[in-house]
Amino acid sequence: MADKILEVNHLKKYFDTPRGVLHAVDDVSFSIERGKTLGVVGESGCGKSTTGRAILRLIEPTSGEVLFEGKNILELNKKQMRHLRQEMQIIFQDPYSSLDPRKSIAELIAEPLEIHGIIKDKKEREKRVLELMETVGLAERLVNTYPHELDGGRRQRIGIARALALNPKFIVCDEPVSALDVSIQAQILNLLEELQEKLGLTYIFITHDLSVVNHFADDIAVMYLGQLVEKAESEALFEKPLHPYTEALLSAIPVPSLRNRRKRIVLKGEITSPVNLPECCHFAPRCPYATEECFASSPELREVEPNHFVACHKVK
Repeated sequence: MADKILEVNHLKKYFDTPRGVLHAVDDVSFSIERGKTLGVVGESGCGKSTTGRAILRLIEPTSGEVLFEGKNILELNKKQMRHLRQEMQIIFQDPYSSLDPRKSIAELIAEPLEIHGIIKDKKEREKRVLELMETVGLAERLVNTYPHELDGGRRQRIGIARALALNPKFIVCDEPVSALDVSIQAQILNLLEELQEKLGLTYIFITHDLSVVNHFADDIAVMYLGQLVEKAESEALFEKPLHPYTEALLSAIPVPSLRNRRKRIVLKGEITSPVNLPECCHFAPRCPYATEECFASSPELREVEPNHFVACHKVK
């Protein structure tokens, strides 16, 4: 039996707006095995980042369950959550705005250790900071430099070192390479893979770039307007996408070949507003296969093949 480190059941996050209720995360359920990576993909505004932050309770979910090692963390009080945060960390998208510009690298990496009182001795803390810098590939000579003196790749390595400082088991990577140059992206992805293998980490890897997640994730979950529309093993999803939205996303990936070019699927129509969503398939207004059933009811996420889940009336 698979060892599931995280189970998310019917997670919802709604925001009240002047126009009505915004469905940022709308009834999302999935699980992740220990030591694996789940890639979460979709267009900007589909709820990827909100899902990651709701799982960590950086924003409070409206309803649902988040079971971390069998314990529903949404029922924990502030003191219990503070202790649990040592095991659940996040790497933010922007490596510059997520770092305090007034602190040096040493101070930034030591900050989690000080807040949680992990290493109280100053010399031991300095030793741990240097160990973390070596782990993420930061030269010791940079210990007293500040974020504005470094490039994007080194700044993101600081963010990774901060996330690793408390020896977590689970990390949400919120588009950690989208703000970086392509060559730097490869370095950061390789680093994350090495750390996962060495430390047995479990990742949720949030991105809009399917070509990145294909090589990095074990499983991929596709989101559209706050809902999970398809989830499968990475290889299976790329070989046989079942949801029309997934097909369209995959068709947009550039292929460096004149002979084997994909047929591009261009979605027509506008994205439905996430405010006051109707009880139907959220993708129906843009779907080339939509029927009356799609506009009448919302499809449930079903397992149609082993470990391949899809929410679509078309797929039987």
